[in-house]
Amino acid sequence: MDVASLALSLISLQAGNTQQQIATSVLKSNLDAEKNSVLTLLGGSPSLANVGAGIGGNLNISA
Repeated sequence: MDVASLALSLISLQAGNTQQQIATSVLKSNLDAEKNSVLTLLGGSPSLANVGAGIGGNLNISA
């Protein structure tokens, strides 16, 4: 095996590793988006513990 083919195989391995990292990142992003969609459909509302007084309460529209 000559130096050029060895270098080419190392570059190919690095490119494959980079593609794997990108694929993993995209998969995680897709899973997070699906999780948020499911939580929205199930009515999972975010916590209102850290918002100001009167935010997120009921609105009286009968007046």
